[in-house]
Order: sequence, then C-alpha cells, then structure tokens
Amino acid sequence: MTVNPRQCGGRPCIRGMRIRVIHILELLAAGARIFEFLHELPDLEVDDLKAALLSGMIL
Repeated sequence: MTVNPRQCGGRPCIRGMRIRVIHILELLAAGARIFEFLHELPDLEVDDLKAALLSGMIL
C-alpha cells in the first residue's frame, strides 16, 4: 500500500495504483469475492488484497 498526497486525496491505495484500500474493503464487506477483483482488475494480486484486509484491521 502507498499513500501519496497527490493521488486519491492522500488516501491509502494499492501499490501506487488508483485503487483505494477503502474501496476494496467496502466491496468485500458488501459480499464481493476475491476472484472477482482479480478478474476485473488484473493488475491486482492476492497479496494486495491481503494487505488491504490487514490494514482494515488496523484502521
């Protein structure tokens, strides 16, 4: 995860991409499945999703 004040309003993102961690967490909470992320966003890796989940536990 990265935080860049000039990207996505300084919110945490996945590895410099414009995919906000909170967006991933909200979709998972709404019932989205991990394979859906990997299919629709091929630049994502399983470790990216794990990091997002772990950050959600800390926040």
